[in-house]
Amino acid sequence: MTPQGIATLVAGGGFAIAFVFGFVGAKANFCTMGALSDVVNMGHWGRVRMWLLAVAVAVIGASALSYAGLVDLSASVTQRPVLPWLSLLAGGFAFGVGMTLAGGCANRNLIRVGGGSLRSIVVLTFAAIAGYMTLKGLFGQWRATLLDPVSINLGERGWSDQSLATAFARFAGVEPKAALVGVAAIVAAALLLFVFRDRRFRANRVQLVAGVALGALVVAGWYLSGHLGHGENPETLETVYFATNTRTIESLSFIAPLAYSLELLMRWTDTSLTATFGIASVVGVVAGSATHALTSRTFRWEGFASVHDLRNQLFGAVLMGFGGVTALGCTIGQGISGLSTLAIGSFIATGAIVAGSVATLKYTLWKEELE
Repeated sequence: MTPQGIATLVAGGGFAIAFVFGFVGAKANFCTMGALSDVVNMGHWGRVRMWLLAVAVAVIGASALSYAGLVDLSASVTQRPVLPWLSLLAGGFAFGVGMTLAGGCANRNLIRVGGGSLRSIVVLTFAAIAGYMTLKGLFGQWRATLLDPVSINLGERGWSDQSLATAFARFAGVEPKAALVGVAAIVAAALLLFVFRDRRFRANRVQLVAGVALGALVVAGWYLSGHLGHGENPETLETVYFATNTRTIESLSFIAPLAYSLELLMRWTDTSLTATFGIASVVGVVAGSATHALTSRTFRWEGFASVHDLRNQLFGAVLMGFGGVTALGCTIGQGISGLSTLAIGSFIATGAIVAGSVATLKYTLWKEELE
């Protein structure tokens, strides 16, 4: 297959994977912020269990691909041996606060766009602008000078990557593949034990199927970009990853791809820019959600409720854009895709996202009680 053919396969496959992700997410009302809100406000863990089921499936699938040698997860951005712990903490917390103020993460707002939300279009536009500013603009200078330098270089200590499996292999003195199997089994088993201990969740077929499907789609993303999209470029004779913005293996993530989508739209005549896996996945989620909304007759136009609502959501969108890029991913990019690689940084970023969201939810409750 020609390089152009491989790039088309990766981008087209990204659209297809995200299309299903958007359809299933809309059907099951999948939303990480909403799941955390359910716990804080009502003590209901159903949607959190759906999210954790997706993580467990993704961990099992990604680890199986890595064990079989079909993909090299150590090449992913989340697995780089330099651990920018301050960026992960600050970016993750900012993203958690932002997604709560904006009424949902990037993925949830993409799903809402497909359902007719004009409000989410505005939120995503501001998130994309802030994300691009964090990649290549003013926010990026702050990130690069103040946050990213505060890191731990595990490569200088002989680590090939920042996987928990690598950590276990070094400290326990076991073979890397055995460590991968052991750590993946422990993490997946712990998640599945928590997920299935609840009788109501076990009886909820929609959430069960959605959790498995969403996790499997992340695995499909790794296989597509890391195996089918990995090959030799005949022009340079180098082995490359085709049609990914990071020039390496990718799976589903939505903040940086939003920024790159905005860049492509603004510089459409620049032939150096093309549709990538990430850009196609942004479009795919909207298309999948729209298909669900139209077929289920739930499509409704939606706007902002008030100026106060507009202000909060725009501020949240900016925090999401900055935080998602700084933390190297969103609730999907780090919260499922990153965790599936067992990257230490992904656990830090996801924990910070949860902390930021829960803190904002509790502050909002406290403020409402005072009023």
